[in-house]
Amino acid sequence: MQLRKKRDMKAVSERPKIFGTGLITLDLVMGPNAESPVQSRVGGTCGNVLTALAYLGWEAFPIARMNHDPASRRVRADMKRWGVRLEFSECSPTSHTPIIVQEIRPSPDGIPTHRFSWICPRCGEWLPGFKAVTLNAVDIVAPNLPGTAVFFMDRLSPAALKLAARASSEGAVVMFELSSKVDPKLFAEVLGLAHIVKYADQRRKEVSSAMPRGSATLVEIQTLGAKGLRYRHRFDHRASSWIHMEAVPAPLLADSCGAGDWCTAGLLAKAASRGLATFRKNGEEAIHSALRYGQALAAWNCGFEGARGGMYATSREDFDAQIDSLLKGSPKTLIPRRKRRRTAAFVCPACPS
Repeated sequence: MQLRKKRDMKAVSERPKIFGTGLITLDLVMGPNAESPVQSRVGGTCGNVLTALAYLGWEAFPIARMNHDPASRRVRADMKRWGVRLEFSECSPTSHTPIIVQEIRPSPDGIPTHRFSWICPRCGEWLPGFKAVTLNAVDIVAPNLPGTAVFFMDRLSPAALKLAARASSEGAVVMFELSSKVDPKLFAEVLGLAHIVKYADQRRKEVSSAMPRGSATLVEIQTLGAKGLRYRHRFDHRASSWIHMEAVPAPLLADSCGAGDWCTAGLLAKAASRGLATFRKNGEEAIHSALRYGQALAAWNCGFEGARGGMYATSREDFDAQIDSLLKGSPKTLIPRRKRRRTAAFVCPACPS
């Protein structure tokens, strides 16, 4: 079986390859219209980034512990729809897939806002939470890492760090996105591995600096919400000054959830598709251009409900045209939409059958 997996990896096309581990969830998206059906989709930072990159033409391999509960089946079906590779999505010991409820509501000034809940709206019990992959996954996944362009993680664990180290040794760009509280010891360890570190402004105090002496970090990115982002780099062996980039204006604003994940996907798609050596060689100019592309993806997705709502509502041709117009500074006034599909019913593991 293991030999077959190795051959399968070699048989994959020459498209860029990304492995990722971290938060992969089933998102239950409840729109402002109470009569609209609840949308159940892949979510979580890692889930969104890998699925978006599959949409952009990458070979994406999530490393997770999905079992065969309804949420896991729904997540795998959604990922499969977009071409995500699922060979390593059921690493043992398997567990329930995390579930997050996202409610979209208008603020008093009419601007759509969202809030998240980890409690089942039916039975009131806590929904399943995140569980990191264990060291059992390392021996299974590591032999398939040669040729990987990027290793992505947004949650830290001994297994994730071992896999990141192996991927880095094989020439991959390692990216860590800080999206939850992290153990200081593990954070210090990831700085010795991650070439890109990205985090929201709200977590600035937790980071302090992603470029201490001896760190591997080449690019540090701090997102600022509607104010855009700022970044600095160390391609010249010393940290540059912070460089600010204004946000790309969204042509429509239905929901800002997932904007940061799309920015990450765009950055990796444009700057890291050929691995670490080329990433270093292309330097800061490529990073700036790639971040602008990521910001355009983020602005585009704000016109739809859910973290990746645009993928379900427009054709790929419409997507390419809209992103091109955003980058040129002349966005179309209306994003083309397709009829929304109904999705599979959700079943909470704690609910009565």
